[in-house]
Amino acid sequence: MTEKTFREVIAEAMSEEMRRDESIYLMGEEVAEYNGAYKASKGMLDEFGPKRVIDTPISELGFSGIAIGSAMNGNRPIVEYMTFNFSLVAIDQVINNAAKMRQMSGGQWNIPIVFRGPTASAGQLGATHSQAFESWYANCPGLKVVVPSNPYDAKGLLKSAIRDNDPVIFMESEQMYGDKMEIPDSEYLIPIGVADVKREGTDCTIVSFGKVIKEAYKAADELAKDGVNVEIIDIRTVRPLDYETILKSVRKTNRLVILEEAWPFASVSSEITYMVQQKAFDYLDAPIERISTPDVPAPYSPALLKNWYPTPNQVVEAVKKVMYK
Repeated sequence: MTEKTFREVIAEAMSEEMRRDESIYLMGEEVAEYNGAYKASKGMLDEFGPKRVIDTPISELGFSGIAIGSAMNGNRPIVEYMTFNFSLVAIDQVINNAAKMRQMSGGQWNIPIVFRGPTASAGQLGATHSQAFESWYANCPGLKVVVPSNPYDAKGLLKSAIRDNDPVIFMESEQMYGDKMEIPDSEYLIPIGVADVKREGTDCTIVSFGKVIKEAYKAADELAKDGVNVEIIDIRTVRPLDYETILKSVRKTNRLVILEEAWPFASVSSEITYMVQQKAFDYLDAPIERISTPDVPAPYSPALLKNWYPTPNQVVEAVKKVMYK
């Protein structure tokens, strides 16, 4: 085991897969000469050269389309967006071509491609650089959506995403790139579509994903002081979503709180809420509570931003509410 940062394991996962398969390459803005905007491709240009680590113009629509065409011709591209806010420029290619090509070609073409980069807020970056689009992409059949919350999961999931024969949206966070964790020295994979119980508990289930799950861990520690034992599930993959792990937990704890860094309308938490009340209604001892960002664009002001981002205290209060405390 070796301690590594989130950015290091992203580069390591891509490099290991590129050594294994010469059809894999990385392209995006500043991924080569600059070692990545967040240094998540450091050293890769030196090892693999400019034909497999490719700096692109500031044209997400253009290089996403090139990558999809390349995937149709036998390659396995990794496309890095400097932030998923910029993927909106390329969303026509992602939704109308990558996600639909297999069906529209009658199975003649798979699109083995990974679109990866940061999602959601990263501090004072303004409303147009602080958006979470997990539910947007998960709404589209044909796409898989992965949102790891720690370096260990990130490496195993990214390697699985690169090997997958379908297009995968792989979402990270600028605020997690420096996070450190012990990583196995040997190769490992984490299957897409399998949630992970990060903390066992009996009194209430908390479901979350991505960097905001850290607020759930803080809340769990506070609740434990009052004798409340919560179970925390990291879904890791938004689509396919591991409903059964969530349902199994709810049948045990009889209460559910969902924590998500996204707008509330048509969110991932909305889908989870529907499925739990559909399949485990009789096990619920209280209405489901969800915590999201307010239904407004992210503010720039630090004072407003502090009140916009979900907090551990909100999680504590939600858990107490479903426990009638």
